[in-house]
Amino acid sequence: MFLNDDFLLTTPMAKTLFHNHASKMPIIDYHCHLDPQEIYENKPFVNLTEAWLSGDHYKWRLMRANGVPETHITGDASDYDKFLAWARTVPKTIGNPLYSWTHLELRRFFGIDELLNEESAPRIWKEVNRKLATESFKRRNIIKNANVKMICTTDDPVDSLSYHQRLAEEEQDFKVLPTFRPDKALNIDAPGFKEWIGRLENAIGQSISSYAELVHVLKNRVDFFHDNGCRLSDHALDVLRYKAGDAETLDIIFRKRLADGTLSADEITIYRTELMAQLIAFYREKNWTMQLHMHAYRNNNTSMLKSLGPDTGHDALNDLPITEALAKLLDRAESEAGLPKTILYSLNPKDYPVLLTLMGCFQRDTPGKLQLGSGWWFNDTRGGMRQQLSLFAEHSLLANFVGMLTDSRSFLSYTRHEYFRRVLCELIGEWVERGEAPEDSVLLGQMVEDISYNNAARYFGF
Repeated sequence: MFLNDDFLLTTPMAKTLFHNHASKMPIIDYHCHLDPQEIYENKPFVNLTEAWLSGDHYKWRLMRANGVPETHITGDASDYDKFLAWARTVPKTIGNPLYSWTHLELRRFFGIDELLNEESAPRIWKEVNRKLATESFKRRNIIKNANVKMICTTDDPVDSLSYHQRLAEEEQDFKVLPTFRPDKALNIDAPGFKEWIGRLENAIGQSISSYAELVHVLKNRVDFFHDNGCRLSDHALDVLRYKAGDAETLDIIFRKRLADGTLSADEITIYRTELMAQLIAFYREKNWTMQLHMHAYRNNNTSMLKSLGPDTGHDALNDLPITEALAKLLDRAESEAGLPKTILYSLNPKDYPVLLTLMGCFQRDTPGKLQLGSGWWFNDTRGGMRQQLSLFAEHSLLANFVGMLTDSRSFLSYTRHEYFRRVLCELIGEWVERGEAPEDSVLLGQMVEDISYNNAARYFGF
């Protein structure tokens, strides 16, 4: 039966591990893109389209693949017509994880067992909207009812963190902590770099005219984020190159950019390399976890970028080399201040063996100090999760893995943790069936509980 209690659980051990161990564990969502202001204000959703389709480029890509006009995806069509366009698309998503996720969200949050399609859409729209209007489906209650204990948002260094501070003052069943994401500081070649420096100056109330001043300000922002509960940084390193430079060169590069000068490829690489190395030292000092999200190839459709902006479903996998630059960056950090706890993600799964073998060169002091990040973005499918878990197990210690995250802008994405845990239990159950793992539900159950929750709770030091 579709999505029955044992879906994906194909062996007796898989069923035991999920029902007796994985399903009872809370959630730490240590990387997501929820807006802390939305969590604080705790407004009810207007309707299912706002809750489900707004900002969800996973769904948008499939709707475009189904020929849905942009007016009914991101345009000015009514919310109901946008929902109906998604309902017409859903039956064609069989085999894609969104088919399971869509119906899991309907069942787990709204108690709806009916399949979503054009015929059922009016009934589902009416019933879900009725529930969304109630207190139980305000944003905070959705989080609470999903058994989430910790949320780490993604925050720019210029952010005041005022909504994190307000949430921290209130008694909640969960915590909302910031994550330091200084991409705009590193992307000196980006068109909006100077404007961002201006925003940073406004945030701190002082001018920034030299590279040394920028580093000093970023150090102060790290301190500020730490004082407000931050324990993770995050970086989108879509292109990873390495070239060292001295302080004089860095100051020339920075001042040149502020003066609207054109930077060479080497100057950009030197700046990014040296600033990244400096930030890593700050993270080590604070005992933060550093996340490196690598090899996305963004904004491939120029016309859609101009009309809709970034993060609208027009990104893909990057296939550039990664080994040499990453090895040099990690080695330099280890040789200087020492590497912080580090999670390495690549959007291109061909990089997994590279990341795993490099990880093994720098493991010390902390169990699982370096981690292969969970199947991310295009890889959080059943096949992608199994590949990441299998390779992690083959090349490192899967028992130390910090587990799943949503990486989502949606409050209804927590069923992805359930999906991941089912895939994890399915895989371990298969190992037992093949004689690769002992038929020991105590040993394996502890492993599953640790990957589902306990490892993250210990590792991040919240």
